[in-house]
Amino acid sequence: MLHDIINEHVKKKERLETAGLDPYPASVKRTYSLAQTIKDFKKLLVTQKKFYVVGRVFAIRGQGGVSFFDLKDESGTIQIVFRKDNAKDSYDLIRDMLDIGDFIEVVGRAYLTKREEKSINTNAVRIITKSLRPIPSEWYGLSDTETRFRKRYLDLLLHPELKELFRKKSRFWKSVRDYLLQEEFLEVETPVLEQIPGGADAKPFITHHHALDINLYLRISLELHLKRLIVGGFEKIFEIGRVFRNEGIDDEHLQDYTQMELYWAYKDYNDLMPFIEKMVKYVIKNTFGTLITSWHGEKINWAKKWQRIDYFELLNKEWGIDASKISVKDLYKLAEKYKVKVSPGLSRGRVLDYIYKKTIRPKIIQPHFLINPPVDVETLAKRLPGKQNSVQRFQILAMGSELGKGFSELNDPLDQRARFEEQMRLRAKGDEEAQMMDEDFVEALEYGMPPTAGFGMSERLFAMVADKSVRETVFFPLLRPEGQKNE
Repeated sequence: MLHDIINEHVKKKERLETAGLDPYPASVKRTYSLAQTIKDFKKLLVTQKKFYVVGRVFAIRGQGGVSFFDLKDESGTIQIVFRKDNAKDSYDLIRDMLDIGDFIEVVGRAYLTKREEKSINTNAVRIITKSLRPIPSEWYGLSDTETRFRKRYLDLLLHPELKELFRKKSRFWKSVRDYLLQEEFLEVETPVLEQIPGGADAKPFITHHHALDINLYLRISLELHLKRLIVGGFEKIFEIGRVFRNEGIDDEHLQDYTQMELYWAYKDYNDLMPFIEKMVKYVIKNTFGTLITSWHGEKINWAKKWQRIDYFELLNKEWGIDASKISVKDLYKLAEKYKVKVSPGLSRGRVLDYIYKKTIRPKIIQPHFLINPPVDVETLAKRLPGKQNSVQRFQILAMGSELGKGFSELNDPLDQRARFEEQMRLRAKGDEEAQMMDEDFVEALEYGMPPTAGFGMSERLFAMVADKSVRETVFFPLLRPEGQKNE
């Protein structure tokens, strides 16, 4: 059936060409968008001035000497009234050749129907793009999630409300940028291709640079290059850019996504928390128009002051143990108790954090700061004075997820080297997410980096505030090739 429809559309294209009409002209005339037409309709109705509009046809009605088209552009929709007694010879050709999905140029005047529907009365319609495939709703619909993601352009056509979601996402990142620029941060750009991936515990993608004949990694974080810039004398910097992590796919994780990181010299994580709370509230209000949002049927109140929760105090209360002293062996037993699957051979901190993420974090729904986790889960943060096994780090927790992370940056080169070495030992034991030794970064620290606070967040924050999976808030999420199944 689809094959027959396509063949019929191709024949119509050829008939237009035979009649001397170009079905794909380069130039068109446009006086108003459809939204502007509707806004100025009263004036246009009074003056009866001719004007041009363009758009895609979404409905065709009528028969005989008058046809009605529903025309849409990005800004809105309007009805087109096309009369044979006005158009003369071109009427039958256009009426026969026109299909839903075609783009047309219309010249006409404002017209109010007997039902007082705002319309455009035209005597000249020109096809400016002849569609060869029918819009899906005409013949099978578009309800399958994977098909929607794979053919997002059709999803946008059939669900125009989806455009507003992506407009909000654009406002989200604009609000982040505007806030930081107002606070006199400098926006910078750092390399996507790196010889040593760092700044996070994640498995990287590997590529090859042919000109230099070297293997490189796609960055998993923005952190280490930005901190090199702090060493170089910048004091307030940020970057919004893509990062890449060769990990699993779920409602909160993608392999390539947008992340923002900022670094602020002469500040620590206590200075940063109120700044970040204010920034996030600004961004959410600017994007969604409110600080009371919905997630899975629950109201999330961003407006209240965010409480701070100590990492170990939280774990001790929930598990009834001293989480700061528990051994790796006993942690694996704890995982069994809570029916949490944990890969063998992981470090104490990794196992501890993994069980917490599966058993405790999902219960934290309202916005909080989780502070002072163990040193073995955060390679790049300063130790907490008086508690050398904890670090000066905070996470934004809400809706059962981590939505951002900041800390007092580690600037002791000897401590940093020791932590990288411990990470390399974990890699040798099979932990693919453990960080690599970055000698150049350690050398940069040896020249001296001032006390610095840093923070990062990704588009996960936007997705969850919008009550969507992160895949739904990306235009073209990566999918397996069509027809290929899991092995």
